[in-house]
Amino acid sequence: MRKPFQILVISVFSYLSVCGAENYPAGARAVALSNSFVSVSDVWSTFHNQATLSQLDAFSAGVFYESRYLVDELSLAAGTVSMPAIRGTVGFSFYQLGKGTYKESKLGLAYSKKLSQRLSAALQLDYFLYRFPENDGAKGFPTFEAGASFQTTKELTLAMHIFNPVKNGFETVFGKQKLPLIFRLGGHYQFADKSLVSFEIQKNTNLDPQVKAGLEFYLVKNLALRFGISGRPVQISSGLGYSFGKFTTDIAFSYHGNLGFTPSVSINYKL
Repeated sequence: MRKPFQILVISVFSYLSVCGAENYPAGARAVALSNSFVSVSDVWSTFHNQATLSQLDAFSAGVFYESRYLVDELSLAAGTVSMPAIRGTVGFSFYQLGKGTYKESKLGLAYSKKLSQRLSAALQLDYFLYRFPENDGAKGFPTFEAGASFQTTKELTLAMHIFNPVKNGFETVFGKQKLPLIFRLGGHYQFADKSLVSFEIQKNTNLDPQVKAGLEFYLVKNLALRFGISGRPVQISSGLGYSFGKFTTDIAFSYHGNLGFTPSVSINYKL
């Protein structure tokens, strides 16, 4: 039997999804940095800024799981793969939020290319699929996102990303519901190989601007400690990352003042 809090959270999310669906990020490293990740490059760039995929020089893959506010029905599962191809980098991504008659899914196909030694750009084609109890069957629609990154110095990288500039959406019993246009601008500063500070501002057409920041530093060679904070509403996050051979495991915890904790984990593989 579901707890009253779980029923309330599911109801709120169902309402928000119908009235204004979202594009969910993935990757426990990014979560630990409060998703201040628009300029950072790793396999989960397919969910943040595909332009930074161009810095990956080998086959990479990852799986991710997040239990939103510890409510099983709001769990988010995701996967990503990237590889050098066609004189650039190709990325594939997928996520699914929810279970049973409530599901939100996304498929993405990205292509990233270095335009110069410092400048990279990318385009990703997306397909969203929504299933709600009040609808007959699933509703789907396409859209796209694009990004660019510029390495100003060896230590400092700046980047920008735009999602759904055409403001596409899906049909519901309430009429057509559009996904928001989301613009992200930020960067990160790398202190040798021991620490990283990231910063970002995100503007969702349905919400006020959100400022995000993250800190990552290595306690020892293969063990990273991470912290993050974002505003409106204020959320704090933290996490750990451990590398062993070709694998990296990341865990993260974020806290929302009204809804509580969200744990997440991802496992990445790189040739």
